[in-house]
Amino acid sequence: MSSYRQIYYHIIFGTKYRHPTIAEAHCEELYKYISGVIENKKSKLYRINGVEDHIHILSDLHPSVSLADFVKDIKVSTSIWMKESGKFPAFIGWQEGYGAFTCSVRSRDRIIDYIKNQKVHHKKKSFIDEYRALLTKHEIEFDERYLL
Repeated sequence: MSSYRQIYYHIIFGTKYRHPTIAEAHCEELYKYISGVIENKKSKLYRINGVEDHIHILSDLHPSVSLADFVKDIKVSTSIWMKESGKFPAFIGWQEGYGAFTCSVRSRDRIIDYIKNQKVHHKKKSFIDEYRALLTKHEIEFDERYLL
């Protein structure tokens, strides 16, 4: 008998100290690299986008992979690639933590649109304000010290 699943995660993580170190000129290459990491984890990428200081990913998650390992593998491999590529000279690393929010198939298209419009969205709202709003919306308790 086959196993079936539907595990969507909206994952968000930022650059170390929230420094604007993701060069827009090379972000598409970064997104393609992340897409390959996700495929190697037997998972499917639905949408990826971001701005200079953070990235949003909507992906399913294969049941054989833990969420923590999934995010760790993306962050470790991209950190190495970004530093070695020379295309992100100011990049020093990713923040320690991340946000991950489950979503349903009904909300998937809305989240895809939200991620697609990150550059427009962040002309009005900072990463910290966006992140705080998402944590609050999902009823996740948090410590303000770790958002800065």
